[in-house]
Amino acid sequence: MSLAKKSVAEFIGTFWLVLGGCGSAVLAAGVPELGIGYAGVALAFGLTVLTMAYAIGHISGCHLNPAVSVGLAVAGRFKFSELPAYVIAQVLGAIAAAAILAWIAGGAPGFDLAASGLASNGYGDHSPQGYSMESGFVTEVVMTLMFLIIILGATDKRAPAGFAPIAIGLGLTLIHLISIPVTNTSVNPARSTGPALIVGGWAIAQLWMFWVAPIIGAVIAGLVYRWFEE
Repeated sequence: MSLAKKSVAEFIGTFWLVLGGCGSAVLAAGVPELGIGYAGVALAFGLTVLTMAYAIGHISGCHLNPAVSVGLAVAGRFKFSELPAYVIAQVLGAIAAAAILAWIAGGAPGFDLAASGLASNGYGDHSPQGYSMESGFVTEVVMTLMFLIIILGATDKRAPAGFAPIAIGLGLTLIHLISIPVTNTSVNPARSTGPALIVGGWAIAQLWMFWVAPIIGAVIAGLVYRWFEE
């Protein structure tokens, strides 16, 4: 499979992740009496990864996340030479999904893009429950680290075949159940970038953390899993 085809698959997959996950938060989480809440949003993110893993896993590996691509490269499961193309495709897919989500949400009476935040990630005043920058940073490092351990373990050639998407999707669901109150859950720099660029202001100012922390977690996980395989 050519790098171009892999990149397009990553664009589509990340588009679906942001549209499905952030879309559930923006359009469905807060609906009176019918709102899906944190648990529903967590499940939505997990389902996007699970469905795309079956749809494009055989094409691109279904990373959908720059931190995942970095972690896999550090672990020796992915070529560093393909990293830039994957990251660009993932970020562009996230931006496209956030733009479409903003357009859809804007069709509701009284919708305020800045007030909604478009499910952007944040800390301090912009954390769903007011958690500090330090709490958010540690949360994002640890959650991404564990996400990569799940991915690396589930896709190991010694693991039961065919079940990796289920483990990864449920792993991401669990991560969101834990960390939505803290940062709105990133563990994915592309997912954070799309909504932040559309919302602007505070979301862009805080975006740095949702690149730095997940990548640190991913690098640690890649090194740890590489040590397991020695």
